Amino acid sequence: MTSVPHLQLDRLSKQYAHHTVVDSVSLDVEQGEMVVLLGPSGCGKTTILRMIAGLTPASSGDLLLDGASILALPAHDREMGIVFQSYALFPHMSVAKNISFGLEMRGHSSAQIAARVREMLALVKLDALAERLPRQLSGGQQQRVALARALAIHPRVLLLDEPLSNLDAALRQEVARDIRILQREGGLTAIMVTHDQDEAMAMADRLVVLREGRVQQIGSQQDLYERPATPFVARFIGHSNMLAGRLDGAKLLLSGNVLAHLAARYAARGRVTLAVRPERMTLTAPDEPARVRGRIELSTYLGPVVEHVVTLGEGDRVVVRNASSGAGQARVHQPGETVGLAWDREGERLFDTDDQPLPPDGGYEIEDRERTKSHA
Repeated sequence: MTSVPHLQLDRLSKQYAHHTVVDSVSLDVEQGEMVVLLGPSGCGKTTILRMIAGLTPASSGDLLLDGASILALPAHDREMGIVFQSYALFPHMSVAKNISFGLEMRGHSSAQIAARVREMLALVKLDALAERLPRQLSGGQQQRVALARALAIHPRVLLLDEPLSNLDAALRQEVARDIRILQREGGLTAIMVTHDQDEAMAMADRLVVLREGRVQQIGSQQDLYERPATPFVARFIGHSNMLAGRLDGAKLLLSGNVLAHLAARYAARGRVTLAVRPERMTLTAPDEPARVRGRIELSTYLGPVVEHVVTLGEGDRVVVRNASSGAGQARVHQPGETVGLAWDREGERLFDTDDQPLPPDGGYEIEDRERTKSHA
């Protein structure tokens, strides 16, 4: 018998007048899983979170918890714990009173509330600060209070809306680790929203990349990084060098009549975009084999890596990052030096004009598709 996902988004959509903010998003979230919604500002990720919480009504689709629709339930009956970007603590209440608020609203006894508050304070390591007001706390401490308040009610799903965005860089890493450890140790189902890919990569079991209200790709960090489904994912997760050109077998003609020799052969012909990560490229000497040749524009030592900016002909520019230590360590080059660029088959990703990935050694004729579209 197939188990039912803990939380299901079934073609969930949201429109405002004639503008679609979320466009038919479907997602299954398992019990104890941390799923991160990732995308640029305005992509619909916060709207999805608010629809799950019951704070924003959905225009269409369904939302199921353990197989039962909760779309008609008001927010206070959905048993969701929410941690907001702005903390949303009550400024006139102590830390303990902030944590106990949700329990009081649910009618728990004084003894139950006191015990749960002590448990939450210990969990987020704020035992000594129970009587302080939010204004007497640091940003990281306030975020821990907000997390404790959300967890105190034993939520069926924990919702995190940009929970680290108001913290400085050092605190972000610390609080991110705390949230992830608490979520995993407690077996909590959690959905987090962020525009920061480093946060997403560090905290997620699975990532959902969104663009203009639509899902671009769902998968693990490795899936999205090594096998991006679209050029947008290739650019947004990490960084990819994107080179547009005309494909002919294993050759790619770039702008300025620069010819690149690909690592794999493709049956397709026509316009494509090549994506290669900076760390998958290496520099070769002018007299050594290379996939394409270029000229050093800038070469910078950045500690663990040396970063090179290389121009190809008069148009394209790529970034190459190689380790500054160990075997084959990179060196800083002088501007104007001619170098070769090399990469392997696994580091190469091709997309057609419809942003669909092209498989090596097979596929369809792009020119045929373009003619078909032009006559449609």
